[in-house]
Amino acid sequence: MTSVYEINTWPWLARLGVHSLADVPAETWDELVGFDAVWLMGVWERSPAGRAIALDNEGLNQDFRAALPDFSDKDVVGSPYCIRRYEVDEHLGGAKGLARARAELNARGLKLILDYVPNHVAPDHPAVTANPDWFINGTLDDLAKDPGSWFRSGDRVIARGRDPYFPPWPDVAQLNAFHPGLREATLTTLRRIAEQCDGVRCDMAMLVFTEIFARTWGDRAGPRPAHEFWPQIISQLRSDFLFIAEAYWDTEWELQRQGFDLCYDKRLYDRLAHEDAAAVRAHLTAGLDYQNKLIRFIENHDEPRAATALPGARGRAAAVAVATLPGSMLWHDGQFEGRRVKLPVFLGRFPDEPVDEDLRAFYDRFAKNQKTGRWQLLDSTDVLAWAWQDGDTRHLVVINFADRGARTHVRLPWPSAGSRWRLTDLLDDRVFDRDGDDLDAAGLYVDLPPWGCHLLEVRR
Repeated sequence: MTSVYEINTWPWLARLGVHSLADVPAETWDELVGFDAVWLMGVWERSPAGRAIALDNEGLNQDFRAALPDFSDKDVVGSPYCIRRYEVDEHLGGAKGLARARAELNARGLKLILDYVPNHVAPDHPAVTANPDWFINGTLDDLAKDPGSWFRSGDRVIARGRDPYFPPWPDVAQLNAFHPGLREATLTTLRRIAEQCDGVRCDMAMLVFTEIFARTWGDRAGPRPAHEFWPQIISQLRSDFLFIAEAYWDTEWELQRQGFDLCYDKRLYDRLAHEDAAAVRAHLTAGLDYQNKLIRFIENHDEPRAATALPGARGRAAAVAVATLPGSMLWHDGQFEGRRVKLPVFLGRFPDEPVDEDLRAFYDRFAKNQKTGRWQLLDSTDVLAWAWQDGDTRHLVVINFADRGARTHVRLPWPSAGSRWRLTDLLDDRVFDRDGDDLDAAGLYVDLPPWGCHLLEVRR
């Protein structure tokens, strides 16, 4: 089980008032103890060309002004997914600053996760001119007909990066996942990255699947390769190097088969945000061999802040679910404090926002709890319920994932006859003493308000 804490590195340093990862105070690192890993999102060198494109984009500028009422051009630092080089940006302290941050994290028992983007690079990445065959190439006629999808680089016309369902991203160049030279360069780059961290979060990892890439680019990609992109690359990295996939379109199982240790569970996010308990329960009937390699979340830098997308009690119920299900957890910096502004990734500072102290106290009760032992989904039609057992340590989770109250019985998965049981709710410290014979006969009676939760430690 892994709990990952995502930090948007550039504005995080600005908020701390330091200019390098080497200068982060020890007490700030200390606050992260209890998580398994920290994902420092956006450490690689950002593109001046990409920044210029962003500044010239009125739609993006509207987003910038919405996030920062006192926005100015100097706030635009460039996208962390428009990477000019896989070198640590000097603004963040360069390679030495990152090495210091990793040492501080590792000393506290935390791993360091960084980004890798397999689908595209910045238009001014050195490879665009040095190795243009690594990219999807077009013609002058393509450029004339559709300048939003192509750009000129020397005597070449290069495709702008995209996925098959949306218009191209204006600030990136499309890599050719079928090209053997690009695949070898990917392995070389990942080996260098692996010397600096303990794992990578791979952006839109499914875009380089043979079938998806061929559907997106057709004959322009050239002949289909004999092997998929990821298995040969992942197999040549050290075995303890963690691969996390950003995954969409129900590709999680295939990404797991191709070697990823963890895959985003975007489907669960959508169900927690928009659907009901029955949809969530059905999602949780999947095999544990699959669920154990999912990473669950209700917020990250791509999604709206949970305080706005999942406000109030529903958001708290969803957070308890994410924290107590099998698989791993992804938490986002600012989530525990109730931050509401989704910061565009191009920006280098956060707006001032008040801290929701009550919400922070709520997360403090469970967000760093470790899940160990055997997980079991319990039968219940009125509430969501599951249990964990690790030897004599038992936990029971009951969530009324509905906008109306619930009164029902939940059968515990442990024989109870002849015992007295004490159930302590870790969310509010309430204690319930129950007779084991009664629990065996009727189950545990629960009376929960809309979106109410129990996170019970169960002891004889």
